[in-house]
Amino acid sequence: MTSRWVFGLVFLVCTALLAVAFYMEHVMGLEPCPLCWLQRFGFIGAGLVGLLGFLHGPRGFGNRIYGLFLVVTAGAGLGVAGRQLWLQNLPEDQVPACGPSVDYLLEVLPWFEVLQTALKGTGDCAEVVWRFLGLSIPGWTAVFFTLVIIAGLAMMFRRYKPKNWL
Repeated sequence: MTSRWVFGLVFLVCTALLAVAFYMEHVMGLEPCPLCWLQRFGFIGAGLVGLLGFLHGPRGFGNRIYGLFLVVTAGAGLGVAGRQLWLQNLPEDQVPACGPSVDYLLEVLPWFEVLQTALKGTGDCAEVVWRFLGLSIPGWTAVFFTLVIIAGLAMMFRRYKPKNWL
């Protein structure tokens, strides 16, 4: 499989996962917590890198750069998913208090403070509202972020044939 198709597949997977997130929000009525929003941004970032890699069709060193960007964006998303999984597994007496919605935070706080508040997580982030095959939503996002990281690492460390300049 060429690197162009790997990047295209990453883009399609991220797009599908974002579609599922919006379906869960608008059809199933599940309100995303601040950490859920940040995980969406991780998939948006990785999806954009995948789209650019697909459209550009890089070779050699270019694949390594796009692979690095995939690892960075998906790694950030994996960190956020890990934080939410940690919150979900805290004993009830240690779960932080519930906070205001992301919409409210964006209305009253500067963007940087919204980001700081979101990264801390709230009691909303600790609530498990949906499971599939025993994994909660951040569990599944962690799985997919890990797969994107593996794809990025494969692009970074893939052996390329040297060009014959003669």
